[in-house]
Amino acid sequence: MGGALGEALPLALGIAVSPIPIIAAILMLLSPKAKGTSVGFLLGWMVGIIVAVTVFTLLSNLIPASDPSDPKPTVGVIKIVLGVLLLLLAVRQWRSRPKEGATAALPKWMAAIDTMTTLRGLGLGFLLSAVNPKNLLLAVAAGLAIGADDLAVGSTVLVIVIFTIIASLSIAIPVIAYLVATKRMEGPLERLRGWLVQNNAVVMGVLLLVMGVVVIGKGIANL
Repeated sequence: MGGALGEALPLALGIAVSPIPIIAAILMLLSPKAKGTSVGFLLGWMVGIIVAVTVFTLLSNLIPASDPSDPKPTVGVIKIVLGVLLLLLAVRQWRSRPKEGATAALPKWMAAIDTMTTLRGLGLGFLLSAVNPKNLLLAVAAGLAIGADDLAVGSTVLVIVIFTIIASLSIAIPVIAYLVATKRMEGPLERLRGWLVQNNAVVMGVLLLVMGVVVIGKGIANL
């Protein structure tokens, strides 16, 4: 279990450091229906991660089994392809960063957050975690890592649960902090939102670059 967990945790951190979902969560916390929508968003985010990682863990079982000490060329090639795709996303993000002195614009759909219900917040959280291309690529890599370890069902479930908790910390921490100390969190959340909006492309570009290199390295090790 240790091997799968060790390989999956950096990928979980890659999912956690996602500025756009964090910005969406903060906007919900600053909206009129803050508590309901933010909690729904957090639950949807966690469910999306669980579904994505579980699906790809199950699909990894379709790869022919081999001795644990033998090379796994199929897994290696898949990881290298995933790593290259992450690098391409990194380049795209870096090129989309605002020019010096320009103000970054929020996605248009964020304008509707003030009127969102709990159910819509849940649906948005699910979409941003399970359908987001970057998260999908990281979920595929995590599923390969977990499935390749040939763990017992209980151990597999435990790894996925830990993975989900780590991947959800960036959303859970501001939501829980707001619920505990609503008034004190409004100022820090607004400042954090502004910084993330302006630096989203740079943060994502660097993150995807690091994740892409890591996944390619793991793929080469499996050849």
